[in-house]
Amino acid sequence: MKVIFIKDLKKQGKKGEIKEVKDGYAQNYLIKNGYAVQMTGKNLNTLEKEKAEAKEEDSKNRKEAQALKEQLENTEFLFKVKTGEGDRVFGSVSPKQLKDELHKKGFKIEKRQLEMVNNLTSLGYHNVTVVLYKDIKAIIKVHIVK
Repeated sequence: MKVIFIKDLKKQGKKGEIKEVKDGYAQNYLIKNGYAVQMTGKNLNTLEKEKAEAKEEDSKNRKEAQALKEQLENTEFLFKVKTGEGDRVFGSVSPKQLKDELHKKGFKIEKRQLEMVNNLTSLGYHNVTVVLYKDIKAIIKVHIVK
């Protein structure tokens, strides 16, 4: 029996995949537990429609992420910090502070999208990577001054 997977099932199939499986396995496990549906013309049309919608949504999200990337890369973020002797910085600029500054400038970026290994603890320019979409990343310039 041919089935269309509607959920991912480890070591069996991914969502949207069409596979030939034994009748008993399909009826008693896959269909009964909601992992798959029997392949029919109606179910196949539904699958094609879902794939087209997902592709359209992906394309739309990519365009938005690309536009946001250009805006972010053309913006510089300035932080004033207190320093001691020898221009040593007291404290640091954390991902949360950077996220708050991004929100103030109108960018809806979450803390988890920022790729910062450590807090920024020195004066000068720093590059921070922001993950906007699966494979679209923006590099923003952060300038720390005293």
